Amino acid sequence: MIVQPKWTTARRRILPWLMLGALALVAMVLMPALYRQETALQIRAARQGTALPDGFYVWQRLNAQGIKIKSITPDRDSLVIKFDSPEQSIAAQKALQEILPYGFDIAQMDATATKNWFSRISFHHQSVG
Repeated sequence: MIVQPKWTTARRRILPWLMLGALALVAMVLMPALYRQETALQIRAARQGTALPDGFYVWQRLNAQGIKIKSITPDRDSLVIKFDSPEQSIAAQKALQEILPYGFDIAQMDATATKNWFSRISFHHQSVG
């Protein structure tokens, strides 16, 4: 009969618990990134030939009304404005309907359209604009 040292037996018992603890720690670190709520508005010209509003102009007007913008990005034939909260996004939509002249469609984008789930995993805040 082969007798194993006590430290080998203890290590075999502890190793699964350490691995489970490490997995739980990684999950806790990544969860906020996966469930981050980011809302966005999309501004499009309703008619062909109408130029999109300048992003800086939109930022100035919304900022003057106390609406904080995370980023403003041109995307194909539209302007995408991202916010940290749904409340800011709704307030911006109402304000932009009054600020911008007739001829622009202003719509909420759903969260899946703004980012896919894999790109949400990030330790650094990233935005352009």
